[in-house]
Amino acid sequence: MILAIAFSLIGTTATTQAQAKLQVNIGNQPGWGPTGYDHVDFYYLPELNCYYDVIRGQFIVFTNNTWIYSNTVPTRYRGIDLYRTYKVVVNRPRPYQYNATHVRQYARYKNDRTQVVIRNSKDYKYYQSAGHPNHNQWKGNNGQAGNNRQGQGYQNRNNNTVRTNPGTTRGNTQQSVRTNDNRNNGNRR
Repeated sequence: MILAIAFSLIGTTATTQAQAKLQVNIGNQPGWGPTGYDHVDFYYLPELNCYYDVIRGQFIVFTNNTWIYSNTVPTRYRGIDLYRTYKVVVNRPRPYQYNATHVRQYARYKNDRTQVVIRNSKDYKYYQSAGHPNHNQWKGNNGQAGNNRQGQGYQNRNNNTVRTNPGTTRGNTQQSVRTNDNRNNGNRR
């Protein structure tokens, strides 16, 4: 009995510590991200079959048989409105390794336009996102004004301007993401 209580307490402590490590990152989330999440690592965008790394502020796209980081979405998707397309929150490392599963699981959301995005939220906690039109009113950013205006983009952590609508992007860079197996990525477009 005492042993069972001890294991129970250890399990509770480990769970509490794991939960404590998960930090709120609403300020990193773009204005086109969905509401309802205090912490997001990645978005999967079913309509584009790509990912967005919230911390890096970059897309992860499948190009030339490999996943790469890019400041912009592939040219063929530039007409897609990121504010209207559906986003799935994925909080696990290297989500592209599970792309085949994501393609199957979330295909039905390709034309879903029902998500409320941060930019349109009236909840004060979303003001800390530079993509929210009331970001300048947010008191928790040491008085620094947000730099996002609809259509102009926002600064990611690398100080690259990331466009949220079609157009050119300053500081456009790409970085290859190495995976063990790109053959089963589910991306056959």
